[in-house]
Amino acid sequence: MRLLGYTRISTAAQDAQLQLDALLSIGVQKRDVFDDVTSGSKAAATRPGMQRLLEYAVAGDTVVVWRIDRLGRSLIDVLNTVNQLRDAGIHVRSVSDGIDPATSTGRLMLNMLATLAEYERELIVERVNAGIAAARSAGTTFGRPVSDPVVIAQKLEIVASARKAGSTAHAAAKLVGWSRATLYRHATTQENNGPHEDSSDFGTA
Repeated sequence: MRLLGYTRISTAAQDAQLQLDALLSIGVQKRDVFDDVTSGSKAAATRPGMQRLLEYAVAGDTVVVWRIDRLGRSLIDVLNTVNQLRDAGIHVRSVSDGIDPATSTGRLMLNMLATLAEYERELIVERVNAGIAAARSAGTTFGRPVSDPVVIAQKLEIVASARKAGSTAHAAAKLVGWSRATLYRHATTQENNGPHEDSSDFGTA
């Protein structure tokens, strides 16, 4: 079994040494540490360092992080990453949080994480539904093609909000009555025509 480390900082001006020292202190070899310098707004699976780690790790390995939040931009993203690793037979350990699959307490912490992530999902649904209701009261029509640029902008805003909260592109598009292809078409058109949401808000997942 190998210990594989992962560190993440948001900007090159920050220092990952604290994270690295914590990993080395429990036996992770420096050559087995993968890192990302990227905004927390990016889903874990889209980060280059995380992608390299997922390609390198095999069943029986343990991925070690300084804190569990290094694995995702939100509780849902963290849990998605943890589940992806566990489905591949890869364990997850967090030095600061006491999450260790080898202990009953560590397994309890993972279960609590799953419960909190589910609660966050419910809050997201409530917020998105409230946004849809507000848009409808303002005259936005859902579920059929609309060419009005104001309506399209309102829908893109709802989709971007859902994506930032952890929804997949498919699920976020469905909220406003679009397919994922329709979402990308409108997002690209808006990006080419002027002021727009950052296209990374809509993602590719």
